[in-house]
Amino acid sequence: MFRITENTKIGELLRQFPEAAEILGNMGMHCPTCPSAQNETLAQACDVHDFDVDDLIEDLKGFLEG
Repeated sequence: MFRITENTKIGELLRQFPEAAEILGNMGMHCPTCPSAQNETLAQACDVHDFDVDDLIEDLKGFLEG
């Protein structure tokens, strides 16, 4: 089972759940078109974009489960 954590790499997340691009895009994180996002963790991306990683993880889990 794939587990989303702050250490999840964005590229890995998008390979497992391509639909996650929608929630990231809604937050202004255009990860599928960002070359550095493939090896960047959720925590690193949140740091760059000034988002709380725990909030993002909860949003992703809710979106993917719903």
